[in-house]
Amino acid sequence: ATVFGELWRLEPLAPARKAMWTREMDWLLSVADSIVELIPSLQELPDGGGQFEVMVPRPRSDLYMNLPALRKLDAMLLAMIDEFKETDFWYVDRGIVVDDGGGGPCPSSSSSSCGRPSSVRQEDKWWLPCPRVPPKGLPEEARRKLQQSRDCANQILKAAMAINSDVLAEMKIPEAYLESLPKSGRSCLGEIIYRYITAEQFSPECLLDCLDLSSEHHTLEVANRIEAAIHVWRLKGQKKTAPQAKSKKSWGGKVKGLVGDTKSQVLSQRADGLLQSLRLRHPGLPQTSLDMNKIQYNKDVGQSILESYSRVLESLAFNTIARIDDVIYVDDATKKSAAAETVSIFNRGTGAPVQKKISPSPFSIQHTPYASPFATPTFCSSTPVNGNSPGRAPLPPPSKKNPPAKQPEIKVEKLFSGDVEKVWTYAGNLSARKEAGDAPERD
Repeated sequence: ATVFGELWRLEPLAPARKAMWTREMDWLLSVADSIVELIPSLQELPDGGGQFEVMVPRPRSDLYMNLPALRKLDAMLLAMIDEFKETDFWYVDRGIVVDDGGGGPCPSSSSSSCGRPSSVRQEDKWWLPCPRVPPKGLPEEARRKLQQSRDCANQILKAAMAINSDVLAEMKIPEAYLESLPKSGRSCLGEIIYRYITAEQFSPECLLDCLDLSSEHHTLEVANRIEAAIHVWRLKGQKKTAPQAKSKKSWGGKVKGLVGDTKSQVLSQRADGLLQSLRLRHPGLPQTSLDMNKIQYNKDVGQSILESYSRVLESLAFNTIARIDDVIYVDDATKKSAAAETVSIFNRGTGAPVQKKISPSPFSIQHTPYASPFATPTFCSSTPVNGNSPGRAPLPPPSKKNPPAKQPEIKVEKLFSGDVEKVWTYAGNLSARKEAGDAPERD
């Protein structure tokens, strides 16, 4: 955590931090040199008189197999991070984002500051800096190297996860975990899962399809329940098969005990298969309650070294993949944006301009209560005309089929020819003022 943290940027480690990591890992792993086992070995006599067999020390088998592999993965990860020296991408802090156009800083804390998108992961982790790429995206060579680094980090992640899971599986189950388990598998699983797992026809995949695995929290809770039920049924089988004091039992009691042992064994096997299917469906599942109890109560120093070392490398590889994915996401979004900007306004092959559909203005006559553009303006001081405009057909008389339309209550006065002349004179003055530029622009 001190050396790598969350690996905010794809850049080489500082020399001081890299030296500290190498020095302290040597200190931690030096303890493993004393965890040895004796194996037979043939040696030659000094005078050439023959061979003799002696027992020689060698690192314990799990350390002998996994520790060199972990050191190799460590070196590969450090070498990969050191390759990000002169890159075509850069990072900008969230607090002040510099505009690419040279317009100065653009203070913003959002992910889309200055018009650049960010990934969903960055939306959650707002403290991470924003990756930036050139306006036309990364070159093909840089993009290819970035993808190769991602593939290599993914393989390292898988190897570290495999070693970590093997070490956890070999650890002893602590007594504190066994004492905290419920007394029956039904109470561990719940009624629904227990009913499915005890049915005659059982399919792990069908049962997983029926469960709510929408979130990581729900999936981890189901895994904890299944794992607890497995060990409850195994404990029942071990207690019944343990040697007991000699006592006379009837034939019915022996048969009943045999059937009970078989049922617990079958249920534990079914639950184990269900847990394996769940892990295959969700390979990135966090550590279960049993795994955390094993890490907490483990007393084997060699297993603690392997588990912690593989877990650190797993975290580092995962964060490296996450930072590479952030850069790839920004590169893809930038290239799509650049491609959209280069599209011409003319249709390809036709040469006809693309006409945009203009939305109607809120000041157009379609949004007014008047049916004619020659209606009296609202700011006109003359008396509104309640009649037919010039050049329009007379309105049909009202009837049962054509009821009169609802009009706003307007004071109707006697229409004189002089009032009509005033209205049209005012309208003509408006047109003249509009052409001269005196009147405000209106639609």
